Amino acid sequence: MRKIDGDGKTIRELLDNSKYSIDYYQREYKWGKKQVQELINDLTQRFLEDYEVSHERSEVENYGHYFLGSIIISQRNGKEFIIDGQQRLTTITLLLMFLNNKQKSSPEKVSINNLIFSEKYGKKSFNLQIEERIPCMDALFHQQEFIKDGHNESVNNIIDRYSDIESMFPEEIDEQALPYFLDWLLENVHLIKITAFSDDDAYTIFETMNDRGLSLSPTDMLRGYLLANITDEDKRRRASDLMKTLFQRMMENGQNETSDFFKAWLRSQYAESIRERKRNASPGDFDRLGTEFHRWIRENDKKHIGLESSDQYYHFIEKDLKRFGDLYLRVRDASINLQEPYEDLFYIAQIGFTLQYPVVLAPLTTSDSEKIVSKKIRMVAAYLDILLARRMWNWRSISYSTLQYSMFKLMREIRGKKAEQLADWLKNKLNEEEERFITNDGFRLNQMNRPYIHWLLARMTDYIGTSCGQESRINEYLNLSNGKNIDKFEVEHIWANHYERHLDEFNHPEEFNEARNRIGGLLLLPKSFNASFGDLPYSKKSPHYFGQNYLAKTLDSRCYQNNPKFKHFYEQKRLPFKPYNKLTLTELRERQHLYQEIAESLWNPERISNILSEPLDDKLLKEDV
Repeated sequence: MRKIDGDGKTIRELLDNSKYSIDYYQREYKWGKKQVQELINDLTQRFLEDYEVSHERSEVENYGHYFLGSIIISQRNGKEFIIDGQQRLTTITLLLMFLNNKQKSSPEKVSINNLIFSEKYGKKSFNLQIEERIPCMDALFHQQEFIKDGHNESVNNIIDRYSDIESMFPEEIDEQALPYFLDWLLENVHLIKITAFSDDDAYTIFETMNDRGLSLSPTDMLRGYLLANITDEDKRRRASDLMKTLFQRMMENGQNETSDFFKAWLRSQYAESIRERKRNASPGDFDRLGTEFHRWIRENDKKHIGLESSDQYYHFIEKDLKRFGDLYLRVRDASINLQEPYEDLFYIAQIGFTLQYPVVLAPLTTSDSEKIVSKKIRMVAAYLDILLARRMWNWRSISYSTLQYSMFKLMREIRGKKAEQLADWLKNKLNEEEERFITNDGFRLNQMNRPYIHWLLARMTDYIGTSCGQESRINEYLNLSNGKNIDKFEVEHIWANHYERHLDEFNHPEEFNEARNRIGGLLLLPKSFNASFGDLPYSKKSPHYFGQNYLAKTLDSRCYQNNPKFKHFYEQKRLPFKPYNKLTLTELRERQHLYQEIAESLWNPERISNILSEPLDDKLLKEDV
């Protein structure tokens, strides 16, 4: 029998001065935003459970450990080829590159270059050395721009996932905590490296691990437990068929969809506690329902849910599980596919905010009518849309780890509220916030927030267009339209990057860049437009803005002529639109103020009241409000 090795490795041991390749026939790098977010959340939350500011770095050795799974390697001709695990190894490499870039300004650095690339005979090569990916990996490592057009799926996904890591990484792991996190990641995160010395053996291991003897999932175990408590055979069969049908519908959205449903539903209705942010704190309901909901149900079915008799278990499936399963699918589908009247769910999903699912389900009850359900979903989604947009505008993180505690408190507060109470509570909560769009006139583009700037500009641009009678183009603005020949939209600076053109207003290039990057000096325009006119002085390219979207064309005086719908819109909303023949610093500040006012108009808490006040056709439903 040929030799097969299995070794436990830390991240450092696995990657330090090592080289891995994949064969040409291997599948592409396919991880999406959801998988990356789950990995970042798992790693950072596990670290933050032990981290304390007062700790010495040596104390990290005593922090808890995290198991990242196994990888399968085929070793031949002196090289190691990844048979299974390239998705995780690629993502870990991207995370290390991001952390390496993040720590460049830190006085206390952790040496991790050898985990990303190695050097031999004066030539550098990445430890995950895949020829077609080298240019994009090199650009990310050196924080240089990389144009995705014309590249394969793996390259485009690598660029997108690195951007996701930038936007998702929690602000709690700041400059002081960063070296601690890196120490923990390299020394306390483990994988099993399984090495075979032939491809046949490697693929046999892979197939065995994936096709045989699979352990039951938490969903399978919970399903079995609930059914086992139903003694009536006919009811047990009906309950089983109901769950089977429901789970099949969920699986159309992805392999982990049923698990995601249970986490969202049970957290929304039953979580009463959450782990405190201190060392050795016990996990609360919220935490356990995210990792072991099947065990939590077994331990809390009587205490928290009130399940004792066979009929109660049956009705729990037939009424609660079925109803919330259908509601979850409605919310999930609206998050994936833009549809009226649930547009906010779609917008929120585009910035990767997965906590929207339990929050939106929290106020719903099994006795709510369809119209009340719709109102509640839309009001909570509007609240989240406004809250997240405000946070982005005010340099606040919207990462999972940053917001999970406040979202837990929100869920608990709005759980089961009637529609009128819910509307008042959500609106009052927003009105109590001190940070709004108008309070931050310095909001600008930086290396970390480009995806959020793009999202904000897309929303604002589409808001003006639809308010003036145009059909929504939000999918185009967010670059979600299908087709290879679509002219993608990019964030463009109104001022070209030529400091020498503005010497009369700025004493230093940094002052110029700060002003140039303010959101009021940005537009969302097709890539072809940027390529043709982006470098021109404002006076020469401004006439071309008239042929673009409303946010751009308002710079040109022709937009204000014979345009009654636009005039009605900006006068009704009291928005200070005006054309500019030239764009000096004074005018750019005016434009910044305009954008602040547009954002205040678009993300206005009155949206919640408007949803509540929409008429109900059935008079009987008024009692539900």
